[in-house]
Amino acid sequence: MTTASPHTNGRAQNAHRRAMIWSLVLILAGAMIAPLSGYVYVAYAQDEAAWETNPRAETWRDVREGEGGYTSASGPYVTNNLIQNGGENWRNLRNGPVAGIVPWFMAISLLLIGGFHAIHGRNRIDQPLSGKKLLRWRPWERVLHWFTAITFIILAITGLSLLFGRAVLIPLMGHAGFAVWADFSKLLHNFIGPVFTAGVLVMIIAWVRYNIPDKVDLDWFRKAGGMGKQHASAGRMNGGEKAWFWFIAIAGGAVCITGLVLDFPGFGQDRGAMQLANLIHAVVGIAWVALAFGHIYIGTAGTEGAFEGMATGYVSEEWAAEHHDLWLEELRKENRIERPPSQTSPGPITGGATRPGSS
Repeated sequence: MTTASPHTNGRAQNAHRRAMIWSLVLILAGAMIAPLSGYVYVAYAQDEAAWETNPRAETWRDVREGEGGYTSASGPYVTNNLIQNGGENWRNLRNGPVAGIVPWFMAISLLLIGGFHAIHGRNRIDQPLSGKKLLRWRPWERVLHWFTAITFIILAITGLSLLFGRAVLIPLMGHAGFAVWADFSKLLHNFIGPVFTAGVLVMIIAWVRYNIPDKVDLDWFRKAGGMGKQHASAGRMNGGEKAWFWFIAIAGGAVCITGLVLDFPGFGQDRGAMQLANLIHAVVGIAWVALAFGHIYIGTAGTEGAFEGMATGYVSEEWAAEHHDLWLEELRKENRIERPPSQTSPGPITGGATRPGSS
């Protein structure tokens, strides 16, 4: 048996940490740095004063002076009604509890991740690495995962910018640059949203059969996913992965549906429905980002060997034995183990390494 050198393991660990750090930076810092592009544009614009002027100022001036007009919107409490009371209630909720309290979910998530890592450290593979690998994710599955992951990050950046930009960026840097960034961010968010929704739908359809809960998952949660000395058995998906999948299917589905309600207002929904959809979209969307921090951590710096699976499609034999032993046993019995092209000994695993006490 050959084992990986400490130098090789060290480089892999550094790559995992960088992947996690950059993923978090793209979401958090991106929400603050990307808007600066608006200020760069304004700095070189010939008519900066035009961005400082409210384009609706003339409309509101006419309203205050009693000028007549009409509204093209229709529906209960909307037709020929310029100001809707429900809109003021929505604004107070959005700019109050939603923008002021809910974001703390993200801060708490990061604090819990940092505290856990400081106390527990990385979940390492107990057995020495033999160099044998097996296929876990096919190319189309990895493309699907990274497609949804990248579009999710774009939506997180633009969504957080729109929600917090008025309170954070305008007081610091003024209205002009934020006006440019907000227009671009809104367009990008609205166009990427339906594409992301399609990716989530395909992901749910493709992986639902692997994420049906069973009694093995209860034992996995009881043993805290094997973070202690007890081994937690799992099939292709463990209890934590199944919980994340069903969160995306249910809560993430709510975010996608409410996004479509907001994106396509011409299908009969009135303003009240859109205001409710906006609040649900913001609250559950922020919860999704907060939990995504944990998903990113577990898949990179939190678990040794996990990132390789989604990066290359292959995982080490020892990782599979420790984290998904029932899946590995099933592959053995059905002779369905697939090795990477570089492996010179294709075929079923014989005598795979397992953690002491594992079944």
